[in-house]
Amino acid sequence: MKEKKEINVLVLSAGRRVELVRCFDAARNRLEIDGGIYAMDASELAPALYFADEKIKAPLISDNDAYIKCIIDTCNKYEISLIVPTIDTELILLSERKEEIESRTKAKVLISSEKVIKICRDKKNTQAFLEENGFSVPRMITDQDIEKGNVSWPVFIKPLDGSSSVNAFKADDKEELDTFKRIIGEGKYIIQDFMEGTEYTVDAFVDFEGNPITVVPRIRIAVRSGEILKGRIEKNEAIIKDVLRLLKVLKPIGHITLQCMETENGIRYIEINPRFGGGAPMSIKAGADSCENLYRLLLGEKLSYNEDYRNNLTFLRFDACIMLNEEYEVEGSDI
Repeated sequence: MKEKKEINVLVLSAGRRVELVRCFDAARNRLEIDGGIYAMDASELAPALYFADEKIKAPLISDNDAYIKCIIDTCNKYEISLIVPTIDTELILLSERKEEIESRTKAKVLISSEKVIKICRDKKNTQAFLEENGFSVPRMITDQDIEKGNVSWPVFIKPLDGSSSVNAFKADDKEELDTFKRIIGEGKYIIQDFMEGTEYTVDAFVDFEGNPITVVPRIRIAVRSGEILKGRIEKNEAIIKDVLRLLKVLKPIGHITLQCMETENGIRYIEINPRFGGGAPMSIKAGADSCENLYRLLLGEKLSYNEDYRNNLTFLRFDACIMLNEEYEVEGSDI
């Protein structure tokens, strides 16, 4: 009988990513793989920690060297096979230190190249990349355009390195725009034409060699604080075709989350997040299982592009809680 390979997964900045931890857990059990799901966070009260097989307290990401050392020490202690980042603020650091982490552990960091991360993490870099490669985006508006009146109101303003729609605003006039500029900070924003249409999140999975495996568009029915609350899977052929073209040029790896809008003038891209988005479990549960794909790749399997996920599924996300007893152990939870 062939010996099972043990695959241990470390989820960084686990926070509220309970669904993602449970998706990895479900894929592991379904494939009958030995190994654990480990979760790391700077807060001992991050909910996702309590759904993992082991929880690890991490330093703040801003303490770069200590954070990387904690990751390396954890990987060696628990024989981690795969490191999964989940938040934007750690992506550049991990892309810069990927070679160091992988050379000092047996783990693979699920991170795109430093070049790709820098394109995605700065909204002006994203805009330039998309325009240079023939992808449609909202027109970028300069301060000079505003002063010359070369603008149609409303406009949209957001931080260059923003996440989760924090400090992202629709401005109906120059007075509002000036207020939002002050909130974000001088020179730290991008202003674009305001778009109307059907907004989509697209979950894409790309193997370690840059080959697309799945592309799943889903309509953003309702959003709270930048994260999807209600969504519906829709195999929009035009979006799938265009995203495949984008992935071929960008060459990311792993699970990628793209935001776009289908307007009367075609598809317009809003941003690219080279990581698992908060709503990724919707696509995973529909059958485009990035967690299972990762396990299969680590087992040495070759995957091919497919659209074998269910269509027209609607997902409704909600809040839940767990109770910790006096010893900070989960008690009485049926979640």
